[in-house]
Amino acid sequence: MSAAVPKPRLKTSAMIASIAGEGQITRSAPFGHALVELARNRPEVVGMTADLGKYTDLHLFAKEYPERYYQMGMAEQLLMGAAAGMAHEGAQPFVTTYAVFAARRAYDFIHQAIAEDNLDVKIVCALPGLTTGYGPSHQAAEDLALFRAMPNLTVIDPCDAIEIEQMVPAIADHRGPVYARLLRGNVPVVLDEYDYQFELGKAKLLRDGAEVLIISSGIMTMRALETAKALAADRVDVGVLHVPTIKPLDTATLLREARRSGRLVVVAENHTVIGGLGEAVAAVLLTNGVTPPFRHIGLPDAFLDAGALPTLHDRYGISTEAMCDTIKGWLR
Repeated sequence: MSAAVPKPRLKTSAMIASIAGEGQITRSAPFGHALVELARNRPEVVGMTADLGKYTDLHLFAKEYPERYYQMGMAEQLLMGAAAGMAHEGAQPFVTTYAVFAARRAYDFIHQAIAEDNLDVKIVCALPGLTTGYGPSHQAAEDLALFRAMPNLTVIDPCDAIEIEQMVPAIADHRGPVYARLLRGNVPVVLDEYDYQFELGKAKLLRDGAEVLIISSGIMTMRALETAKALAADRVDVGVLHVPTIKPLDTATLLREARRSGRLVVVAENHTVIGGLGEAVAAVLLTNGVTPPFRHIGLPDAFLDAGALPTLHDRYGISTEAMCDTIKGWLR
């Protein structure tokens, strides 16, 4: 038996590396480019950030429309309050920061100044879940749980560059506050193979399968599709249901797919197992009397480690390899 090939030693840069796999097609700054295009015919659109324009791809908007760009400094609470004021005056603010700062530092300001008045503010936040290795100060593992609980707020977790580009005009057309997770920089292109079109509030079956149904959002849909292809080599037939809108959930599609007999239903999310997509789906199924075999892949209820992203994704079970091993174990 040949010895196992050791994995390459990862550098510190892997803590902030793109989630794209080696050789995977990517697009640069899809959110920034889509917002620039949207704003050409919508003078009410303004871009606002708290010292993170470069790191949320909003710098592209700032370059194109400097008179409509507001850099509020390292003051996320002020950012949200100012966005509320702009919305009251008829602007449509697209606000960017890191997900940890919106969810933990500015939550009350979003709740009281934006959501309670149902204002037309779009909050688009980078570094969601475990997409940075910089430890708990930057890892927004609980953002979906927090924002799902906020009245009036629509919550979105897009999968790839294509979906981000399609999401921007869709949330602009939606009147009311939105929280969207953001993949920044060089973002993988995944959904081009599936004739995909983002629709607010709609889940999409990307791949059918008779033995396992993975229900996923965000980067975990990319991982779910990779897992389905890998398990096909072991003659395991896996379907993937992508759920980009976390709130409101597409309950009709969830129930239709979960009612099909003989399938293990697995929810996979880049979020703590507390309060996110998994618990939301479980509640929908149980309250409607649908009880398939059900399992959950997500981040633990813990403060996560710092380190290289590939290492952390393996450690916490959200890498493709880890998902394959976990699902095969459940099927045994």
